[in-house]
Amino acid sequence: MNADLLTPWSPVVRQLQLSARMTTQIRIADHDRRWRELVTVLATLRQDGRCAIRIVDADCGMGFFLLRAVRYARALGFTAVEGRGIAGSSALIACARAVTSCYADPAVGLAFEVGDMVDALRQEEELPADVVLWHEARFGHLGSDMLPALRRAGDVVLGDKSTYRRGSAA
Repeated sequence: MNADLLTPWSPVVRQLQLSARMTTQIRIADHDRRWRELVTVLATLRQDGRCAIRIVDADCGMGFFLLRAVRYARALGFTAVEGRGIAGSSALIACARAVTSCYADPAVGLAFEVGDMVDALRQEEELPADVVLWHEARFGHLGSDMLPALRRAGDVVLGDKSTYRRGSAA
């Protein structure tokens, strides 16, 4: 078969492949330890009358979990949803941007950036996010700056192993 005949369809084929991978990754997000806790936090905020939410995913990888989170927030009825993904790899951020480019909702703002985790979290301190997601398991140990930066960056910090809520004793 002539390769030139397939060229116009290449973007369509890539989009279908991306959609299939995204569906698989979003299903995997449901089994993430943080997912049940996130669902509870989002539902509580909605029940309390909140209409807007900010979610920061520190170490967002390819953005699948953050995308799942903002989509779920919209399904709960949040009318303004902001998601910010941060990773140390430009390749992962490029993938995250590609993955989320097919999700269009005027009520959802998604931004992905390459950056140092602690520096990025410090940017959140002035106006803390409602929820900060992160992977404790990926960080062999917490640097002396990481835990305080996480706690100041959001009202609720959901990690693989623990949850921190602003104002709690833990």
